[in-house]
Amino acid sequence: MYRILSLDGGGIRGVLTLMLLRRIEANRPGFLSSVDLFAGTSVGGILALALALGLSPAECGDLCDEISRAVFADSPLDDLRDLGNAVGAQYSNANLKRLLAGRFGNRALGDLPKKVLICAFDLDNEPANPQTLRTWKPKFFHNFPGPGTDAGERVVDVALRTSAAPTYFPIYQGYIDGGIVANNPSMCALAQALDSSTGRQKIEDVAMLSLGAGRVLHFLTARDADWGWAQWARPLIDLILEEGNGSIADYQCRRVLGERYHRLDPVLPEPIRLDDLERLPRLKEIAAEVDLAATLNWLQPVSDGHDRSSAFRGQF
Repeated sequence: MYRILSLDGGGIRGVLTLMLLRRIEANRPGFLSSVDLFAGTSVGGILALALALGLSPAECGDLCDEISRAVFADSPLDDLRDLGNAVGAQYSNANLKRLLAGRFGNRALGDLPKKVLICAFDLDNEPANPQTLRTWKPKFFHNFPGPGTDAGERVVDVALRTSAAPTYFPIYQGYIDGGIVANNPSMCALAQALDSSTGRQKIEDVAMLSLGAGRVLHFLTARDADWGWAQWARPLIDLILEEGNGSIADYQCRRVLGERYHRLDPVLPEPIRLDDLERLPRLKEIAAEVDLAATLNWLQPVSDGHDRSSAFRGQF
């Protein structure tokens, strides 16, 4: 069985994802070591890289806490410089880069002991062939062997590219947050696992656990509003980065994988924004209260009297 763990983007709500992982691992020891492919977007991409390196959920949680407190602390000077986010990103990525470098060093994707798929968005493909169309496009960094591998890319650079959320952080090396196209990277991971040049898996042999970072139930009361860019700017960013494409990937994976797919993405009891630093303690409280029965049952080894030591309910 080929096992995929897919991790959504979500800003500081990645802390909730880590807390859920810690609880799952405590109840199903060793499940993380059985993962073949870690996929992630934005903070989920950073966590996927850390888990693929071999960090424990507790170590990842410490990193996530450090990142949240160091990165999402805006200063009056920065607000003045970017006119309160009107002409510049809300936060600098300098602290994020420093913390990532301290954890990953100069490692490349090819140095990771596990396979990864990390989603980003390339603002300019800069083709060397003049016959190739010049355009922006999604980019899925991976360390599978072959002619299209990204094994030589630095982990720190890939982490900064996948998490460069528009308006929140500056563009990094020509890339922005992968949440623009795949905040839930599960279907992208499945495609990479099935690709004949990379994963080379049969679909009946693939199982996937997909973890969200907590759903905020957004809605707009407008019915016939005549809105322009000024009114749509923030709702559109939230729509794209938080919900717009995540439900599509969930729908597709459920239909394609059936019982070999499980999604855990609890609804948050109150809105918590991607950069709401003061709500970190509340996120941890919420994560501690999430009912994991269905997830743990899906991960439960099958006991049917036959020798199926590698089989699980849900095949994970």
